[in-house]
Amino acid sequence: MQGLFMRIVRGEIAAHKVTENDLALAFLDIFPLVPGHTLVIPKVEVDSIYDLGEAHYRAVWEMTRQIAPAIKTAFPCIKVGIAVIGLEVPHAHIHLVPLQHVSDLNFARPKLKPDSAELEKNAALIRSHLQGWDV
Repeated sequence: MQGLFMRIVRGEIAAHKVTENDLALAFLDIFPLVPGHTLVIPKVEVDSIYDLGEAHYRAVWEMTRQIAPAIKTAFPCIKVGIAVIGLEVPHAHIHLVPLQHVSDLNFARPKLKPDSAELEKNAALIRSHLQGWDV
């Protein structure tokens, strides 16, 4: 059985999508560290980001580079932090987290529990700032 993220890729599990292309998908974390916390995943199931084939590796990092400014505009912050951890879900993924403080990137702290309506509003806000990007 394929994992959680592949079920999202196939549309079997709903997600609050920000953008996608043939190789990568970006969606909001349902238990974010802060509002706007976004995940970027390849559309193949590989546990380590360093084991991705060249095309998928480039696709997730290019999508990350293009989404970060939209997140920063949608959720005004000092920077958008990047983390590649991969301990909770065995599928390569990149966390994009709006940062006001270094502690905003502390995965040991309690996560937020926004409802579906808030997540969709946040995803739409990020999407509204992607205009002009080829994602």
